[in-house]
Amino acid sequence: MTFRAAHAGVAPDGADDGAAGPWQGWQDLATRCLARLGPGAAAGTLGILYVSEPLAAELPAIRDHVASRTGVADWVGAVAPAVCGTGSDYFDGPAMALMICDLPAAAAHLVRGTAGDADALVDWSHAHHPAIGIVHGDPRSPAVLSMAPELAAASGAFLVGGLASAVPGNQIAGAITEGGLSGVLFAGDVAVATGLTQGCSPIGPVRTITAMAGDAIAELDGRPALDAFREDIGEVLARDLRRVAGYILGAVPVAGSDTGDYLVRNLAALDPGEGTVTLAARLGAGDRVMFVRRDASSAVEDMQRMLATLARRIGTRAVRGGVYHSCVARGPNQFGPGAHELNAIRETFGDIPLVGFFGNGEISHDRLYSYTGVLTLFLD
Repeated sequence: MTFRAAHAGVAPDGADDGAAGPWQGWQDLATRCLARLGPGAAAGTLGILYVSEPLAAELPAIRDHVASRTGVADWVGAVAPAVCGTGSDYFDGPAMALMICDLPAAAAHLVRGTAGDADALVDWSHAHHPAIGIVHGDPRSPAVLSMAPELAAASGAFLVGGLASAVPGNQIAGAITEGGLSGVLFAGDVAVATGLTQGCSPIGPVRTITAMAGDAIAELDGRPALDAFREDIGEVLARDLRRVAGYILGAVPVAGSDTGDYLVRNLAALDPGEGTVTLAARLGAGDRVMFVRRDASSAVEDMQRMLATLARRIGTRAVRGGVYHSCVARGPNQFGPGAHELNAIRETFGDIPLVGFFGNGEISHDRLYSYTGVLTLFLD
């Protein structure tokens, strides 16, 4: 198996990264990417293509162009708020990242998210026992929340990926598509390792919901929910709840996780009059929740933990390529300029071929996360 990757983008001032002058359109970025793939770029069985939102309308033309230039027929990908490649991320401008994968015959199966493909997907999965699938979801489709666990159950694959931009034609699965979930499954003999890093840190105990008031949490551990919330966030923030917006969030612990994993969900409302707390999640009495803080330093530490854990698991095996899906609220929005996440990956695993995007939610296993980074590595 071989993997080749390239990326190119335009800075906010209009200059291409490495170009001699201002960019002239998506063709310039595609030409630069294809040139950076180097000799042998046409040797491949699967292509992965990510483009940023300014190129959304051009996705069909870009897909056709790179397919014709490489000879690779099967492509998957998405439009995203930002894209990334080895050591670089691209926010606030036109950018693209593409990967050519040369895999054994029948080692990949496209997931198009249509009812007509269900039988073929199950048959292929029974024959090839997929261990991993890279998937992209449409944030405009409520069904995407149920489609991830359904696909994981039907295929037996561990899913990774993220939610694309909320624009028409936001996915590639062979052809341009949208709505629901699409992507590619890899046969079980394609060796992979994957890890997840959280962008938040817990600030209080795990609590049990003991009463609901409609969609709002009325009681936690038998106490008014807002009282428990104030206790967990501390006296300074509790004096002015307006300061918690975007900084304090809710989280739902993942049952059975041996790593303390949790799903971050935004605070939808705090009602001092009723004493209730509302999270952007479907919850009920008996569910467990906690509160977390967006914390750049803790996020850096957790990123390093995830990379170190992956490195230990991989041992002496060579990393052939990687795909990274992160939250659009991370990147420079959390860590500042300098592509800190991508450089941390490069410092750990070297200049491996890598592509990815910063999306509107991240998928790991069969769940939708927020404020996380999901790294998938292909091994020899």
